[in-house]
Amino acid sequence: MNREIIFLVEEAAEGGYIAQAIGHSIFTQGEDLAGLKLMVKDAVQCRFNENERPHVIRLHQVPAE
Repeated sequence: MNREIIFLVEEAAEGGYIAQAIGHSIFTQGEDLAGLKLMVKDAVQCRFNENERPHVIRLHQVPAE
């Protein structure tokens, strides 16, 4: 069981934010960081069964170039 999952967060070109999980095929987006956090949590809950779900979700924001 994975105890932690990390998402890379970037600002989207069209506005808002996108997040991609490292090592998993999970992608999501949100209009702002608060919305993105909710979408990430929902995506993790949908992807993993309750007994497989990571206990820690980390967001790593990648600086804009």
